[in-house]
Amino acid sequence: MRVETSQLDPAIAARLKRNADGLVCAVAQQCGTGEVLMVAWMDDEALHRTLTTGRATYWSRSREEYWVKGESSGHAQQVHEVRLDCDGDTVLVTVDQTGPACHTGTRTCFDADALLTP
Repeated sequence: MRVETSQLDPAIAARLKRNADGLVCAVAQQCGTGEVLMVAWMDDEALHRTLTTGRATYWSRSREEYWVKGESSGHAQQVHEVRLDCDGDTVLVTVDQTGPACHTGTRTCFDADALLTP
């Protein structure tokens, strides 16, 4: 169940520009290589949990619940850094990924289907 109130630092919460569902886009990037692993969603509570536990926590729109990346699969994301973009509507989560990041079993969610290549 989604938390209505969060313990997220009010100064951080004030900088967020959420969508109509109260969410911000979260991009997970591999620490050291810059490889984009996946995109997910966070609300204030998911961001708070990520910042305080060091484990990437997201809001599942389909299941309508919080999920910690790797909690059931073992493919965890240990958080190294979290940044907010200039517009406040996207969070960049730099992680050390264990195993594949994508639910399909690939390293990233962007491994297949290149739309344009040089």
